[in-house]
Amino acid sequence: MIALSVNVNKIATLRNSRGGQVPNVVHVAQDALRFGANGITVHPRPDGRHIRRQDVVDLSAMIKDFNSTHEGHREFNIEGYPTEDFLQLVEHIGPDQVTLVPDPPEVLTSNAGWKVVAHAEFLNQVCQRLQAKKMRVSLFVDPFDVDAQFVQAIAKTQALRAELYTEMFASAFATPTQISVTKVYAQAAQLLRAAGLGLNAGHDLSLQNVSWLRQQLPEIEEVSIGHALIAESLYLGLEETIRRYLKQLQG
Repeated sequence: MIALSVNVNKIATLRNSRGGQVPNVVHVAQDALRFGANGITVHPRPDGRHIRRQDVVDLSAMIKDFNSTHEGHREFNIEGYPTEDFLQLVEHIGPDQVTLVPDPPEVLTSNAGWKVVAHAEFLNQVCQRLQAKKMRVSLFVDPFDVDAQFVQAIAKTQALRAELYTEMFASAFATPTQISVTKVYAQAAQLLRAAGLGLNAGHDLSLQNVSWLRQQLPEIEEVSIGHALIAESLYLGLEETIRRYLKQLQG
């Protein structure tokens, strides 16, 4: 089964639009775990426009408590650009996984993968630093960049996973380019797996396209879904939405 990590950034965005603690990010994340999600993802940004530093601290404490009182282990995944402030934050929290993205602070959402060949030395230093503290590092990558040279470079970073940036996959879904674009993803997945990396996927995944992703890319171990899942929950409810995702991810 592919693990489902629920990104709760949109809950924080809604809360911040009004102030106060409604909706409560920690309570929603806890409910997502109760309803069967395998983990929680956040992407704190320097301007605090959605997830704030205190949210990261509070979510970490909640997940640890949840794991101590429930069977199985739910993971905490923190995404972000590896500034020194970000690195110090994740070193303080100690999440299960850190997903490194190449976003500058001002972008609305992650919209590109790492140019690993150009940044391999930098990424290697960051990966070693974080993984020495028992955090698994995943690098956000564009499947259209993945070739033999890319794979050789990403192997040198010593990252343990790669997260496939799935916006192009989602945009092509149910269009004439669906098959051809999916083939690019499948080829990238095979190359990355052959290099020893685990595979995650995220960005614009939804109840409409996630089953096709699972069928065509069986190598994927985890998906991180936020925007669509929260939007779908407005109609279906959070529990039913998560139930449907888990069913599709099981096959």
